Amino acid sequence: MTYPTTEAGKREILFNAFDMNCVVHQSPGLWRHPDDRAREYNTIGYWTEVAQILERGLFDGLFIADVLGPYDVFGSNPDAALRSGAQIPLQDPFLLVSAMAAVTKNLGFGITAGTAYEHPYPFSRRLGTLDHLTGGRVGWNVVTGYLPSAAQNMGQDDQMEHDRRYDHADEYLEVVYKLLEGSWEDDAVVADKASGVFTDPEKVHRIEHHGEFFKTPGIGVVEPSPQRTPVIYQAGASTRGRAFAGKHAEAMFINPPTKELAKASVAKIRQSVADAGRDPYSVRIFAMQTIVTGPDNDAAQAKYDDLTQYIDAEGGLVLMSGWMGIDLSQFDLDQPIGDVKSNAIQSTVETFQKASGREDEVWTVRQLAEWVGVGGFGPVIIGDGPSAAQQLIEWQEETDVDGFNLAYHITPGTFEDVVEHVVPELQRLGRYKTEYAPGTLRNKLFGAGDHLPEDHHGAQFQLRRKG
Repeated sequence: MTYPTTEAGKREILFNAFDMNCVVHQSPGLWRHPDDRAREYNTIGYWTEVAQILERGLFDGLFIADVLGPYDVFGSNPDAALRSGAQIPLQDPFLLVSAMAAVTKNLGFGITAGTAYEHPYPFSRRLGTLDHLTGGRVGWNVVTGYLPSAAQNMGQDDQMEHDRRYDHADEYLEVVYKLLEGSWEDDAVVADKASGVFTDPEKVHRIEHHGEFFKTPGIGVVEPSPQRTPVIYQAGASTRGRAFAGKHAEAMFINPPTKELAKASVAKIRQSVADAGRDPYSVRIFAMQTIVTGPDNDAAQAKYDDLTQYIDAEGGLVLMSGWMGIDLSQFDLDQPIGDVKSNAIQSTVETFQKASGREDEVWTVRQLAEWVGVGGFGPVIIGDGPSAAQQLIEWQEETDVDGFNLAYHITPGTFEDVVEHVVPELQRLGRYKTEYAPGTLRNKLFGAGDHLPEDHHGAQFQLRRKG
């Protein structure tokens, strides 16, 4: 298996839209922009329109992030998150997908869901159901959780220790694989009206799972869906997270703000996949990116300058505090970072300074917040269609990523701009598809069929397939 190529024989760039079922995802404050419609996040019409825009632009998928619990590291309470709308209020991402699938034919859906707080038995049913209803266009972004507030609201003092969370997640996925891959044979459903038999009970099997964390002895309740197991996404960057990804992931999300960091991260991921006995290119790697574009470079820069008027510094610090696990409310906004006694903060700022080309400047806490105000932790491209396309190509060629998770600054305007200005230019350069591949999300991404490949860890739980 290798990376996908276009009809021109060049390496194809893949696109996911990066969104969340909330008002403020990655760009705090920009919900106030007159062109932004994020406030409509709690309406079906907003999401169906977004899905149709993305499909018009031949996006591979809509990647929907999620957390369970508020960002309350900043100030040790959720007040600032509530004031800024930083990923709260927040709704369930799963309930969006059926509506979007009904108005599209090819767009995939990568849905984030954690392994910490829901038993895999009912969760596998939800996965199988959505895979049926979308015709096999579902992916599952597996997360183990990182917000203490989620654990506390689920009756726990705190989350499991980091590596222990991955041990728990390994077994969680094993139960899901057994239920979706190893319980029902392909031809278990006979739907024989003459005999009155709908499902042959001899072809439905108990999974008899008795592990450290879960005991699930019985049968799965969903008949085989187009993919059986949806495409597995993952975003763990730690050593243990990469080992988990090497074993399970088919697509990875990374968010380094520089090419150098992205290249190193991609190389480590591909090595982890190889260490698990798999083709290192059997995982599609998407780097986070935000694009501010327009009909020409001046218009793109003017658009960016306009966006910066709406940045919410406090909202940016709320998100940064949650991501880093450090309460940034204890520092004055105009305090130089060099005065802040935190290696985590200083290393983060050094990364941002390098990404911005402003390595010689003395940054303040306020500048740190403003840097994440447009596009969050990831890099930002500013330029017209040809400029943005060329920068994306350079990112791919220099880092070995397969594509990009495109975060929005305003919605759905960011995605409309990319479809209008960037996609045609990438197509002209032979680096972007001109039509969708057939079949399920897995087949569209890899061109190798609908089910888990033989070298994937989950394949060992498959029943023998017909033929």
